[in-house]
Amino acid sequence: MRILITNDDGINAPGLKVLEAIATELAGDDGEVWTVAPAFEQSGVGHCISYTHPTMLSQFGPRRFAAEGSPADCVLAALYQVMKDNPPDLVLSGVNRGNNAAENVLYSGTIGASMEAALQGLPSIALSQFYGPDNNSLDNPFEAASVHGTAMVRSLLRHGIWDDSDYRLFYNVNFPPVPADAVKGQRITTQGWRKETNMGVEPHRSPSGRMFLWVKGGPQHLPTVPGSDVAANLEGYISITPLRADLTAHETLDTLKARLDT
Repeated sequence: MRILITNDDGINAPGLKVLEAIATELAGDDGEVWTVAPAFEQSGVGHCISYTHPTMLSQFGPRRFAAEGSPADCVLAALYQVMKDNPPDLVLSGVNRGNNAAENVLYSGTIGASMEAALQGLPSIALSQFYGPDNNSLDNPFEAASVHGTAMVRSLLRHGIWDDSDYRLFYNVNFPPVPADAVKGQRITTQGWRKETNMGVEPHRSPSGRMFLWVKGGPQHLPTVPGSDVAANLEGYISITPLRADLTAHETLDTLKARLDT
């Protein structure tokens, strides 16, 4: 198996090393693991692409590249330049430092890379490690992902739904904020919603008098409805959420057609 890995925390991020180990085990002795990751941290850029300016691509070693762009740019760089003659069989994005559950899904560059891979017709999985008081102080805060990641991905590849529709299915995986031996299992979940966890800004004034705004999020450990990603994670389960790039609110179509179609 030929696997492309990327992330949004940057090519030197510890979570990418965890993902490389997972991908290497999955690929096997006859497989290959290719890395095309952002040269610098790109957290929160979502599915951004560098449409109005070029992206510099640098090779750091065998099958290892960095792009001065977004995670989605990295996927495009891999498919249309680095691996254009031998495209990957699977794209893995992460392992993100922090959860990409609930509303974070909409902002995540980790998700953006997996979404772009799916739009390009490739199977893809985004992986993130929830942080909390039970794993923050571990020597390896990514312990849950490190220990359970390979088996989880292998299980998803064997038993998951992998379609070839226009907006292809891809998967969002979050490892719970607990040590590896406290992980209870895995659950298929919906995308949750943490009430009162909206993004906001915090103003600061520079010594020169200029105003700067820091974007900040809200509490990450607020519960969500049962069966959703955060709820599963806070209960000690790995969450697996199927996603599509299609943003249509399908459940409203019949009602809106009855009201507005002419």
